[in-house]
Amino acid sequence: MPEIMLKTDNVIMKFGGLTAVSELNIEIKKNEIVGLIGPNGAGKTTAFNVITGMYYPTSGKVLYKNTDITGFKPHSITELGIARTFQNIRLFKELTVLENVLVGCHIGINSGIFSATLHTPAYRKREKEAHEFAMTLLKEVGLESAAYEKATSLPYGKQRRLEIVRALATRPSMLLLDEPAAGMNPQESLELMELIRRLRSEFDLTIFLIEHHMQVVMGVCDHMYVLDYGVTIAHGDPASIQKNPKVIEAYLGVD
Repeated sequence: MPEIMLKTDNVIMKFGGLTAVSELNIEIKKNEIVGLIGPNGAGKTTAFNVITGMYYPTSGKVLYKNTDITGFKPHSITELGIARTFQNIRLFKELTVLENVLVGCHIGINSGIFSATLHTPAYRKREKEAHEFAMTLLKEVGLESAAYEKATSLPYGKQRRLEIVRALATRPSMLLLDEPAAGMNPQESLELMELIRRLRSEFDLTIFLIEHHMQVVMGVCDHMYVLDYGVTIAHGDPASIQKNPKVIEAYLGVD
């Protein structure tokens, strides 16, 4: 059986009297691409924030590779191998494209004040390796020619790609993408679908994504979960989700 990468066990997230996520139970196996969909306000990003340590759940557990990571800080979760992007692009605006990726690379570099100040041979070697890895990643998504431009000078679709590359720079085994196709035109969305499939294969990734763009999510996902008002109303393969009456009702309402 494939390894279970991520599992949530009856996760509940409340904000005062509002229950944003109710008894969330998901299971994601190694190398799967899994989608999380639902109407606006369904609790999708809240679920991501619980998984990545942005929120501490009211109750329940988050398990990563069978280790309980509930309540771990975001940086600790990243170090364990889970990286994410955000619904609203969060690039470092004053840094170049390359420097944004190097920020992700440095999570695995342990340099003391002494070596960093004196630029010891060991420090220079690690910095050179990080630079080479960052450039390799940029080349992977066609951004190497823009490496020394400011990140905000890129077109919107390429900024989305850059955020994915920065997440990849942490060398994750699991990648969480929060609405990666948001704001993209149809051609960019098609290219994103191909990129997601390619990244899974080339980097041996497990991918969990939130997406409103139905062509994207139905086109790339092996399995899907559907939230409505914080409650899981369906899960299964894309074909079964498309036909599910509860999902249709959640999106379109009833007569």
